[in-house]
Amino acid sequence: MGLTLLSLYQKMQREMGPSGWWPADSKEEIIIGALMIQNTNWQNADKAVANFRQRTGFNPEQITKLSVDEIQALVRPAGFYKNKSKAVTAVFSWLARFNFDYPQIRQTYGTNLRAALLKLHGVGDETADVFRTYIFDDPAFIADKYARTLFTKLGVHNLSNYQSLAKRCVLGPSFTVAMAQDFHGLIDEFGKTYFHPVTKFAQSFLSGDRLIL
Repeated sequence: MGLTLLSLYQKMQREMGPSGWWPADSKEEIIIGALMIQNTNWQNADKAVANFRQRTGFNPEQITKLSVDEIQALVRPAGFYKNKSKAVTAVFSWLARFNFDYPQIRQTYGTNLRAALLKLHGVGDETADVFRTYIFDDPAFIADKYARTLFTKLGVHNLSNYQSLAKRCVLGPSFTVAMAQDFHGLIDEFGKTYFHPVTKFAQSFLSGDRLIL
């Protein structure tokens, strides 16, 4: 059966229910989580996120007041602690210029928001789209590894990197912010279930489907 992006989302939602993504209590926790998850697994990232929770309660002003050494100590369980510490400092310093007024930031940058995010240290394509979708309520398709694996299984070819899929997946006006957030969560939860190993996909409710982009 041929699926569009919207009908794929709707089928996954029917079969799996709401994903509840991104699991966090504040936008600041999502920001820290998105930076910590880079090049590691959730177990390691969660340890660093827990450190920030204990030390700052994710209060953005408290995070901006941390010294380099303090941030590095909090980040260390997630690996790449020097680079990720620089990213935390860069992102929160930038947000502080706008007093952490996320709607104002989106309004200020408009269609240039993604480009502005990509200029920040440690923010690549995937993290920029996560921030757009979960922090700035600007729905984007997050073409992460699970999405590329799923779409390959659904007959979409030549997905060698993030941009190779992202540029082909523009969420139409039918997608609300909540739907875009949920779609990303559903894809990642699906991947955790059916891609370890990837041969388990044959047992999934999407086996035999094809995606039309």
